[in-house]
Amino acid sequence: MTFRAIDVLKNVDLILAEDTRTSGKLLKHFEISTRTQSHHMHNEHKTVETLIQKLKAGNSIALISDAGTPAISDPGFLLTRACIENDIEVDCLPGATAFVPALVNSGLPNDKFVFEGFLPVKKGRQTRLKVLAEETRTMIFYESPHKLLKTLSNFVEYFDTDRPVSVSRELTKLYEETIRGTAQEVLEHYTNKTPKGEIVIVVGGKK
Repeated sequence: MTFRAIDVLKNVDLILAEDTRTSGKLLKHFEISTRTQSHHMHNEHKTVETLIQKLKAGNSIALISDAGTPAISDPGFLLTRACIENDIEVDCLPGATAFVPALVNSGLPNDKFVFEGFLPVKKGRQTRLKVLAEETRTMIFYESPHKLLKTLSNFVEYFDTDRPVSVSRELTKLYEETIRGTAQEVLEHYTNKTPKGEIVIVVGGKK
């Protein structure tokens, strides 16, 4: 959390939060009393036009997500695009973005990389994995704890057992952890140890 971010959140007219209850704890900690409004993947399509009208009327609005950076596998893209289309100024304040420290911690080549975010859950997953099996750049994925084993199994199947993999959990938090090895080794590790927390997977590209 930067001093600039605290200052902005104290002085805008409205804060859009992915979950007002989660964000409320953070805002209370920094003594920020600005009004909040829920803004998440299930309602952002419906509220964008109303928010644009508020901005055109001279209101200032800040958007925050539960963790990480808005629009990076989080709500934010639709509103940002609408602002740009309506000539409304957009500022992005630097903050925590999980894939950057995960990439650095992995020890895998980071001069060129591709951010894939979350893989398709069902439709298109197999097709995407077949395409990525030929990717030569380092790949970055987000994953939930209960789907980690499935995804690692997919990597073993489609990328081969010895493809280098690094899994980082709970980055910048108290129980931060990074496990590195081949796809098979990392899969075996988490087969024996139930994964918890927010997860970033970094996979070496095809040689």
